[in-house]
Amino acid sequence: MNVLLWHVHGSWTTSFVHGKHRYLVPVTPDRGPYGLGRARTYPWPDTAVEVTPDHLRTADVDLVVLQRPEELDLATEWLGRRPGRDIPAVYVEHNTPKDGDVPHSRHPMADRDDLLIAHVTAFNELFWDTGATRTTVVDHGIVPPTAEYTGELERLAVVINEPVRRGRVTGTDLLPRFAEIAPLDVFGMRVAGLADHLGLPADRLASHDDVPQHRMHAELGRRRAYLHLCRWTSLGLSLIEAMSIGMPVVALAATEAVTAVPPGAGALSTRVDTLLDAARRFVEEPAEARRAGAVARAAARERYGLDRFLADWDRLLEEEVCASR
Repeated sequence: MNVLLWHVHGSWTTSFVHGKHRYLVPVTPDRGPYGLGRARTYPWPDTAVEVTPDHLRTADVDLVVLQRPEELDLATEWLGRRPGRDIPAVYVEHNTPKDGDVPHSRHPMADRDDLLIAHVTAFNELFWDTGATRTTVVDHGIVPPTAEYTGELERLAVVINEPVRRGRVTGTDLLPRFAEIAPLDVFGMRVAGLADHLGLPADRLASHDDVPQHRMHAELGRRRAYLHLCRWTSLGLSLIEAMSIGMPVVALAATEAVTAVPPGAGALSTRVDTLLDAARRFVEEPAEARRAGAVARAAARERYGLDRFLADWDRLLEEEVCASR
């Protein structure tokens, strides 16, 4: 198939475009949010091709993957066809609701008979009110990292995008308590200046801004344990990637992390003191950290394997295209 989708979430899109289809990724001169084009810090196959809005009007497109509400009108304008009416469409919901009305949050695509909403976690499906719109869940899958866990550095690793802006959502306010146990290395987009924002000295928190994925994985694996302190986000693919590398995880028992982190893979709790104790234990006892990391690795590779993810998506896409004929 020829599948049109925007480059919105780097890690998820990287997994998605490793399928057997041809993926049309809009690109605009400014490479803005609606024309980012191919990834520059993730490895993508050649079957993911950039296409300009002008070329989409005559492009052969079998299905549209939507990920933001405004893409519905944008796709209609650029294609000259209505997603869900003239061409099959699937709306991928990556996020937990953040409208302040949980658990009554109405999804922007609620009560539609022309779309299927594919949630990336069962938690998201549970908390969004989608009305009569059909829904399904396709659990995440990742391209297996090539990095291996060594845990040689008595430091804790975190991956957060925009930790200053997102604040409590991503648990940014909790970082200083963990920095008392061991120095933190924070990777992600717009992480520069985080230490100053939190009032921490540079030797307790180092920022690594927008590091290419393969280099980030290698650096993560050198740290003793991985912190996942998000209060209210969808399941972060960086958590699954860290587990797949073989890192023990210290995670808040919130949203989908509850099902992603099995017993023995680290620590999972809503009590921050419990997580602090676990982080301290992993720093002081590298053998225990390695044992927990082995459990995390096995669980991540079994549940979030790329082959299962792509097979699930192939089945869903084929069903939607066939149903439209």
